[in-house]
Amino acid sequence: MKEHSLWVEKYRPNTLDTYIGNPTVKDRVQQCIEENDVPNFMFYGPAGTGKTTIAKLIVNNIDCDYIYINASDERGIDTVRDKITGFASTMSFKPLKVVILDEADFLMGAAQAALRNVIETYSKNTRFIFTCNYIERIIEPLQSRLETYKLTPPTKKDVALNVVNILQQENVGFEATDVASIVNMYYPDVRKVIKTVQGFVRKGELKFTRDVLVDSSYLDKMLAILKKPSSKSFNQIRQLVADSNVSEFDNAFRYLFDNVDEYSKSAPQIAILIGEYQYRSVTVPDKEINFMSLIAAILNQL
Repeated sequence: MKEHSLWVEKYRPNTLDTYIGNPTVKDRVQQCIEENDVPNFMFYGPAGTGKTTIAKLIVNNIDCDYIYINASDERGIDTVRDKITGFASTMSFKPLKVVILDEADFLMGAAQAALRNVIETYSKNTRFIFTCNYIERIIEPLQSRLETYKLTPPTKKDVALNVVNILQQENVGFEATDVASIVNMYYPDVRKVIKTVQGFVRKGELKFTRDVLVDSSYLDKMLAILKKPSSKSFNQIRQLVADSNVSEFDNAFRYLFDNVDEYSKSAPQIAILIGEYQYRSVTVPDKEINFMSLIAAILNQL
């Protein structure tokens, strides 16, 4: 495989100059780089907003040894006992050691509890950088040991300019309207935007085909159906989701919550349902079935 064939990796920012968005976080990271020291960080926020990128950027710009662990793959207490403690306790010729725990919200409770002691025991020369989508899944005693920042997505304009810059560096021809359409459909997931753009490049041209992309307007259409529920509503929304090529439902959960007063007089009960099904969506094998189960539960309340 050709090195850096994936644009999301090839153009992953490795300096603060190329990292877009989150100026407060950038200022704090710049201070850490200048001092060659970091606190124990927690970066959280929606998918594709640069959490892993900023973590890797830090370790690549300070003098340290580091280990990267994806907690969605290694979530048990054995990871803490064997990998993390083993790394933290070994000798290093560099002034710092850093443990990156990506997707830390997948860590089991026992593993999170064990990390409290590890962080304190090896605080002299070992730092931890956690990333997660849902900070509420991180136990409070662990959160209290971390300097926490919520990462917000860059503006649509900044995302579009970043995509244009990538296309120009790759010598790919494009229409600005096509770039704008892809950004609008997948914002704020910058990673998804870049992957989608690359997927539509054919022979040096961005060949945009709208009908295979997720139609973001399905959310408004779904809301209209929920406002006037009938015996056909479930099948109508099911067909709408299928026709719109939806595979990720984080935006839909948020949309249903933000607009709950428009389609229901029982907002608290609906909010509980949304929370329950959103929580399940992290581990279920088929996210569409899980989402449509939520729709069925909501319709039963209307």
